[in-house]
Amino acid sequence: MRLAGSSNIILGYAEILFCIACFVFLVLFRRSGGRGAAAPTNWPFLGMLPGFLWHHQDFHDWATKVLRESGCTFLFKGPWFTGMEILGTADPANVNHIFNTNFANYPKGEQFLEIFDIFGDGIFNADDEAWKSQRRAAHALVSDPRFRRSVARTVRRKAEVGLVPLLDRAAAEGSAVDLQDAFLRFTFDTTCFLVLGVDPGCLSHSLPNVPFATAMDEVEEVIFFRHTVPRCWWKLLRRLRVGQEKKMTHAWDAIDDFIAKQIARKKEELRNVRAERRENDENMAGDLLTSYLVQRPEVGDDVNVESHKFLRDTTLNLMLAGRDANAATLTWVCWVVSQHPKVERRIVDELSAIVSDMPESRRLQKPFIFENEDLASAVYLEATILETLRLYPPIPFEHKGAANPDVLPSGHRVSTKTKILFSLYTMGRMEGIWGKDCCEFRPERWISERGRLKHEPTYKFFAFSSGPRSCLGREMALTQIRVAAAAAIYNFRIRAVKGQNMGLKHSIVLYLEHGLKITVENREI
Repeated sequence: MRLAGSSNIILGYAEILFCIACFVFLVLFRRSGGRGAAAPTNWPFLGMLPGFLWHHQDFHDWATKVLRESGCTFLFKGPWFTGMEILGTADPANVNHIFNTNFANYPKGEQFLEIFDIFGDGIFNADDEAWKSQRRAAHALVSDPRFRRSVARTVRRKAEVGLVPLLDRAAAEGSAVDLQDAFLRFTFDTTCFLVLGVDPGCLSHSLPNVPFATAMDEVEEVIFFRHTVPRCWWKLLRRLRVGQEKKMTHAWDAIDDFIAKQIARKKEELRNVRAERRENDENMAGDLLTSYLVQRPEVGDDVNVESHKFLRDTTLNLMLAGRDANAATLTWVCWVVSQHPKVERRIVDELSAIVSDMPESRRLQKPFIFENEDLASAVYLEATILETLRLYPPIPFEHKGAANPDVLPSGHRVSTKTKILFSLYTMGRMEGIWGKDCCEFRPERWISERGRLKHEPTYKFFAFSSGPRSCLGREMALTQIRVAAAAAIYNFRIRAVKGQNMGLKHSIVLYLEHGLKITVENREI
């Protein structure tokens, strides 16, 4: 106990000295005109870290300015002797080289695994043969027609009994509601049901607090923090279990506790189901945890599919993929639509035309809930979703490392110690990629003269990643986003509360720091 107390005191003095040093350099930085050119000054000892600290509140917009000025690629140098060398890029040629042409040379790597350690050996962290076998297994399961039907049913039902009633109550009461929180609850409920086979009821009338969901938010904040400080610093905090790393420890425990209970519940449930029913029961492939336990897909000779660690890592990775990115995208879709009345009108007109062609028994339903197949012809809605993903990618940056030294198409050399960060947020705002109107929200850019959706190469439109590691759940994600966005926009007139703080959260997901407060009115069609 005495030793731990001494460590905390020493760490406290170190933090004070570090903050004082940064403050002095920030003052000098400000006086030297640092707010002019975006590129940070490379100071003695502290490197470019003061410049980052100065702009940490508007990190993504600042990074966009830096990359624009530097021709899409910039080398960030951290404090001396910390090994904090980060090559930031928004160059599609570099993206194509790393994710496609020279894919084998760019695994997730040791630094990635350290930063994202909570996700264990799941598909998000896995490399080489472990990744290939897990991807084959996951692809087989998510492409199962029974699972796809389960996705469509689950999303529609949760929109009908959860999301729409919440918005309807807000309209009736005339009260403001946090739309970001509502969508996080929506995607958490649907993802839990599809991955674990349980509905936690986050959208029930009482809007209960769920420790697992809170823990996931905290994990994403800590992982962002780990990207922004020298590796030795956050590893020291982890060893001492203080600061941000103390938060990670508590969040990790909450996540493990939740998943352990769900795995035990599912195993007990399956023991009570007669073996001969399992392969024929439609619901047996309704959630992915059941599929792994019943179908036992091949994931490598040295992996036991039924082991707790494999199931824990796999389900946690799938929960991350299904909950956070979709909730962030839905929030941004509704926000940009509320800011562009012409876009809103076109979506409502398109959806109204779809409804008018339906049988009267469905047409008269109030509120109206769309099936995923109803939206196959909703080209403008889809274009709006894609345009939102371009400007507001839910995962705003991606991280890679090189197994062997290499030279990128941009001419930049990378060593095995270089951390490479791809700014998806910046890529959507580069004139050289999207034209002079790159910063305008214009869904029409996704629609051809024949009224069909345009295809863009994944190394240019990077929202679902690119190359062999492109997103397996793309269609599942779009199903969730289409159905929820259509239900919200068609049935309600959504308006953002004026004057609210729209600052971004320090997270690996593009969340708003204070949520999105909206008012709602029932729409008369």
